Amino acid sequence: MLYAFELSGEHESLPVMEAYACMEIAGLDFKEQEILDQCLIVEIDGTVNEIEPRLLYVAERLAMSHHIMRVAGMCDTSAKTILEMTEDIDYSNHIDPGQTFVVRARKIKHYCNFEREFIEGHVGGRIFRKGFRANLKTPDVQFRLILGEKCIFGPIVASVDRSAYEERLPHKKPFFYPGVLMPRVARALVNISRGKADEVLFDPFCGTAGILVEGAMIGARVIGIEVRSMIASGAQMNLQAFGGYYNVIAGDACMVPLKDECVDAIVTDPPYGRSAAIKAESLHDLYAGSFREMHRLLRKGKLAVVVSEIDITEFAKDAGFKITDEYSQRVHRSLTRRITLLHKET
Repeated sequence: MLYAFELSGEHESLPVMEAYACMEIAGLDFKEQEILDQCLIVEIDGTVNEIEPRLLYVAERLAMSHHIMRVAGMCDTSAKTILEMTEDIDYSNHIDPGQTFVVRARKIKHYCNFEREFIEGHVGGRIFRKGFRANLKTPDVQFRLILGEKCIFGPIVASVDRSAYEERLPHKKPFFYPGVLMPRVARALVNISRGKADEVLFDPFCGTAGILVEGAMIGARVIGIEVRSMIASGAQMNLQAFGGYYNVIAGDACMVPLKDECVDAIVTDPPYGRSAAIKAESLHDLYAGSFREMHRLLRKGKLAVVVSEIDITEFAKDAGFKITDEYSQRVHRSLTRRITLLHKET
């Protein structure tokens, strides 16, 4: 059965990688069908009743998607083709007798030359003439048209509450310090690490706990190290505000007081620049020592996700990691972040 993830467009690769990771965590057996601009289409094995409760869980974890749709039809993004396609669909597979519906459309960039309201009205009319009642305010089923490289049409089966991430913006937390990851990026990285509820997620450079808060929100037991005692206290305040199982240690990322292979996932944003070397003899020593500790602490077969401004290949390989993926994220004109996935082999 085909499903479409309506992606946020915040990054070229991360939303797709996050969707894959969350489906794996949810135990879904899927195959990539097509990647379009801000839309991922996958084929998932199973029945609707088997798949869609798990997609609800996926949507609870996602940060870089808007909606997940069951695909009822796909076609070229032209009004004539869309209207022909939506006329031929058997809507009894997507809406029950007595249920109400609404049709909403989203235009992706410049791919269509007609107004959203035009296509919403005409498609809605076709569904109405097949015997279903419209309700523009509180419908039972929302049909969605993604108007991009192709038109993807179908009912929404799960939606991502992106407003929840706005409530966790850094300046809204009890303790604020500049230069931290935004909550949606932090959550996406936690998801990509494959961290699960009740597993241990570790951040050796936790700062104000932006990554740890997102880990705790998905039910992980989170542990952080922060060398600056004031910032470590602030991290405790932020974690306390959002709840969950957490522990923040004021200490050195190169000498972590934890036993070997005790963590299930690592997500971290190491410091860089002059300030990073203050607590170490050099930036090189800080990275070399902390990567050795990350490799020691991570269980075999698990992932570490590292955000950096510099190339960490040397440090990762010397520590024993295998690099599985690397992405770039342009933050602003003078800052590009590298996001590197490291695997500890069995």
